[in-house]
Amino acid sequence: MGDKEAAGPSSSLRRRATFAAGTGLQPLDERSASAFRSSGFGVFSTDNGPEQTRKTERSQDSEQSGSKSEKRKRRVDATPSETLSCHKTQESLLSSASGYKNYRGILNWCVVMLVLSNARLFLENLLRYGVLVDPIQVISLFLNDPYSWPAACLVIVSNVFILVALYTERQLSKSSFSERVGLLILSINMAVMLTFPAVVVLLVPSMTPVGGAFALGTYTILFLKLYSYKDVNLWCRELSTIKAKKLARSLSCPSPQHFNGKVCYPGNLTIRDMYYFVFAPTLCYELNFPRSPNIRMSFLLRRLFEMLFFTQLLVGLTQQWMIPIIQSSMKPLEDMDVSRMTERLLRLAVPNHLLWLMFFYWFFHSSMNFTAELLRFGDRQFYKDWWNSETVTYFWQNWNIPVHKWCLRHFYKPLLRRGFSKIVSQSAVFFLSAFFHEYLVSVPLRMFRYWAFLGMMAQIPLAWFVGRFLRGNYGNAAVWMSIIIGQPFAVLMYVHDYYVLHYRHEAD
Repeated sequence: MGDKEAAGPSSSLRRRATFAAGTGLQPLDERSASAFRSSGFGVFSTDNGPEQTRKTERSQDSEQSGSKSEKRKRRVDATPSETLSCHKTQESLLSSASGYKNYRGILNWCVVMLVLSNARLFLENLLRYGVLVDPIQVISLFLNDPYSWPAACLVIVSNVFILVALYTERQLSKSSFSERVGLLILSINMAVMLTFPAVVVLLVPSMTPVGGAFALGTYTILFLKLYSYKDVNLWCRELSTIKAKKLARSLSCPSPQHFNGKVCYPGNLTIRDMYYFVFAPTLCYELNFPRSPNIRMSFLLRRLFEMLFFTQLLVGLTQQWMIPIIQSSMKPLEDMDVSRMTERLLRLAVPNHLLWLMFFYWFFHSSMNFTAELLRFGDRQFYKDWWNSETVTYFWQNWNIPVHKWCLRHFYKPLLRRGFSKIVSQSAVFFLSAFFHEYLVSVPLRMFRYWAFLGMMAQIPLAWFVGRFLRGNYGNAAVWMSIIIGQPFAVLMYVHDYYVLHYRHEAD
């Protein structure tokens, strides 16, 4: 036994010499081996200190956490080649196979570059044109005559159509009107809603293009709301006749007015309920909207500040940045100089797109959240992640949720139920959207050029092409390109035609 213990150190030294010869390293003396043992490399441990090794391991386990202990244990059990290795099979971070997705620094870099490049353009604009911002000029966009407010009068008159729809629904609930007579009255009411303001805008000289667009936009929203109001009340009557216990979107109950705190048909046919729906940030009617518990004043004030700030910013950037570029684009458009027209189009794309993004945030986030908070309207999903769209269809489904819900509920699904195919139904939705785009642009400008209509209908082949041939980031880039280039192109076309129609003879 003593011989074995005595032979222990010499045999250990022989093993270290053999290992050093095999790995190309110099043999270690006892002091070096002790240093390696204390550093945690268990492959250099000797056979004559098992008790000391166990004590060391116990002290390390008590000082380190579980995860570190596991790592040390793996290191102790590792082979010499694994311990001394510094390479492993792995992909570069910018390779798609690496799975790396944290590009926050690159995104920040893009933002910094965007700010710097636009700051240069803004400084160049100031040096060339001076300060063009004029708040008084904005008032003239709405009023030609300070004593004549035709757009405001049109908005006030819209209450007549609201009350006619409510009165008709009440008579239908009491069976005073037949369904056929009620449908006829409601159809005439909504048809007049679209034609009456258009006629006023076209015939009243004091109506400005901006005032006309505001009035027609109000009437278009009311048209969509009253159409949904008509459909939902019709569904309630149909389900009431068969004594259904549950509606698709709200409760149907034995009480004619309320049940478990819920309003039931025909208890919803009140002026208060109607005007709540008129002002609510939605186009789809329900008998019982989701409600938030209270009004958050801090949230409300933040949205109000954003509304005021972005309104001033939109007006200022339009006067200072957009209008000079548009004015300088008239000559190339008249001469049909393709190269200079392309240059003006690209110059207009950046400010136009920036203003469009600001308008999106101002309207869909600030304004609609302000209205929803004020009315305690619970459904705040006014948009989804349209910026990640990889197809054109996904963009149109997610950038304007209120319109998408209306089209899906009151137009697309009814067409499918009547036997139309999906392609025909989708084309019909784009056709309806194209009609309203042209209605809201051509009528206020008092000219019909169909650029907005054609632009919307062009989304159908574009959606097919992007969905068929482009995927992932390429599809997303194609969607962004259609937004950035398509809008300023339409703006230039309408501005050019408006200039030729109204100001070219004066200039000549």
